[in-house]
Amino acid sequence: MTEQAFSNIDAKHSESSGLRSIAADFSSDRSAFRNVSWGKAMMWIFLLSDTFVFSSFLIAYMTARMSTTVPWPNPSEVFALTIGGVTLPLILIAIMTFVLISSSGTMAMAVNFAYRRDRRKTAALMLLTALLGAAFVGMQAFEWSKLIHEGVRPWSNPWGAAQFGSSFFMITGFHGTHVTFGVIFLLIIARKVWRGDFDQERRGFFTSRKGRYEAVEIMGLYWHFVDLVWVFIFAFFYLW
Repeated sequence: MTEQAFSNIDAKHSESSGLRSIAADFSSDRSAFRNVSWGKAMMWIFLLSDTFVFSSFLIAYMTARMSTTVPWPNPSEVFALTIGGVTLPLILIAIMTFVLISSSGTMAMAVNFAYRRDRRKTAALMLLTALLGAAFVGMQAFEWSKLIHEGVRPWSNPWGAAQFGSSFFMITGFHGTHVTFGVIFLLIIARKVWRGDFDQERRGFFTSRKGRYEAVEIMGLYWHFVDLVWVFIFAFFYLW
């Protein structure tokens, strides 16, 4: 009886300890998120919603590709470029991917220098990031014009399944729009950094909140997300 009583006490004690640990976990999370700024929290919510949208597009594309009975166009042939009489498959896509991934590195360095309050290096790196992003959009525009000239339309294409055109223009167009808006906001934030708005905590044009270097980090979250999405597009659309 005594042993059974002690075992019951130990069980209750372990159960209460488990409940306390769960409560401690929840309370620590609450304390952690309480210190997150409004702007950063809203950016995370936006990125989460955008993840669902891009996921839906990619799932719809994969469903269309696997369900069609017409052969799907070969990406190595469709996206090939002829340079100097030599046909190079996916060469433009490889350059675009390299440029966008490189821009993610320059953006990370910009965030690093922003928290050191080195406004010149921060602004320069953000401008370089915007330049790389603009180069990516320019190459994507060239890719679109090339395919349109070759007869690719949202409803048809000369190489196979009609769904190819709609999937291509929908996914790459939506992503390219994100990159374009990212370049615009990079230029806006870089200008604010260069003028010293965040050093003086000058209020923004559309808000009464004081400007802080955290805006550079929030911009970095968006830009890294755009780069990450491109990795999935590159893998599922161009390499598959």
